[in-house]
Amino acid sequence: MAAKKSTNVRFFRLGFGLLERVAPAAGTSLLNRLWFRVPAVPEKARRPRGELPIATPFEVAGIRGQSYGEGPTVYLVHGWGGWGLQLAAHIKPLVDSGFRVVTYDAWSHGDSAPGGEGKGFSTLLELADALKTVVAAQGPAYGVVAHSLGAPATALAMRDGLDIDRLVFVATATDFTEWLDQLQAALGFGPRIRAGFLRRFEARFGPMDSFAMDAVIPAIAERRELPPLLIVHDRSDPETSYQGSVDVTAHWPGARLETSDGLGHRRVLRDPDLVKKAVEFLAERAPTDRRSGRQERMRG
Repeated sequence: MAAKKSTNVRFFRLGFGLLERVAPAAGTSLLNRLWFRVPAVPEKARRPRGELPIATPFEVAGIRGQSYGEGPTVYLVHGWGGWGLQLAAHIKPLVDSGFRVVTYDAWSHGDSAPGGEGKGFSTLLELADALKTVVAAQGPAYGVVAHSLGAPATALAMRDGLDIDRLVFVATATDFTEWLDQLQAALGFGPRIRAGFLRRFEARFGPMDSFAMDAVIPAIAERRELPPLLIVHDRSDPETSYQGSVDVTAHWPGARLETSDGLGHRRVLRDPDLVKKAVEFLAERAPTDRRSGRQERMRG
């Protein structure tokens, strides 16, 4: 796998180098396709580790998911190329603590149908719309645990009106211009292709920096008081910036930052101590009678 990946990177570097010189528009189209492509994950790799409580499957608008337990509802939101049960380590502890847990695969991810971008493609806005669609079908969100790109997707859903009482962001993505920088360094496309891609992106979605967390947070605060937030991030995360989570903590009043070392981008989701801290954080202000609390929220 490592050799194949290295070969692919060399191929793209050669291709982008040529297109930068002779056909930057074609290079822009290729970069646009790569940017919005969802990496495929084999079904075997998506199987959860360990036993889970009894699940109630559901499907809404082509999105497939499961719910577990009874009580105030906590949604598990995966990131780009992820799947709902990637956060499975949180399910049993949350159910044992009196919560109902809803997990799902967003469009073009896991077992769900393709979204509006077509098979194998998606956008950050589509991830946000997937969360709003599932909440509309499954009931009000007491809490959310969101991983990687799932965190800004959750923030965008809140900007657009979704109400959530408590949040846990794990290895959150915060600045997509940094991701573009990393992709440029890896694939070797030049300034003409980059500029063309940004023009195309902005024409469709608006400026890329408008999706950065430091831009979305004030937009949420304009419509509601920011809910309590716990941020979990590993210092050695190679995919999302730890400093980005430090910055979000500084801009989000009352937010807490829980730091780990050596767990990277995905093992941080399975660390028992960090899972315990996330569950305890969500339980801090939950209704004392969890089951009746959910019923009151559903009626309200």
